[in-house]
Amino acid sequence: MASTSDFKNGMTIAFNHDLFTVTEFLHVKPGKGAAFVRTKLKSINTGKVLEHTFPAGTKIDEVRIERRPYQFLYKDDQGYHFMHSETFEQIFLQEALINGYQFLKEGQECEIVFHAEEERPLFCDLPARVELEITYTEPGIKGDTATNTLKPATLETGAEIRVPLFINEGDRIKVDTRDGSYAERVK
Repeated sequence: MASTSDFKNGMTIAFNHDLFTVTEFLHVKPGKGAAFVRTKLKSINTGKVLEHTFPAGTKIDEVRIERRPYQFLYKDDQGYHFMHSETFEQIFLQEALINGYQFLKEGQECEIVFHAEEERPLFCDLPARVELEITYTEPGIKGDTATNTLKPATLETGAEIRVPLFINEGDRIKVDTRDGSYAERVK
């Protein structure tokens, strides 16, 4: 059991029958009345952000989570299969638990976050940027670069994103896995 004085960014708590990560907190001591802690909590299961005010000294249930390195192996009808990088233990996850699943390619390293007491996977995080190859895109027209226009492109994983006109088929690019946007061309 912890209290509101133990809050820190990134801390995971059990609140309202869900798991939340503390993204922001502020201890407030007004001139009149009791102190309180204003927080922004992000749900691990749904991703929704909730603003909540706790009275100072409120007891909270802290949840211990662990990040473990895994390597993506393959996808089949059961789900996405991963192997622990150190123990070689294999697990599979459903698509809903993977952030940016459309950018996963075989052999890619990622982190799976586990609820430490229950040994239950909560979600899978890909690196912030991954390097992928363009398998199909329309050729850019010369002289059509006056504005910052984008065109659709298909990646080696099958995902479709929008890229600048100068990107061609066969180019390797970095993709931001958080929002699926083009980051840069790899030389």
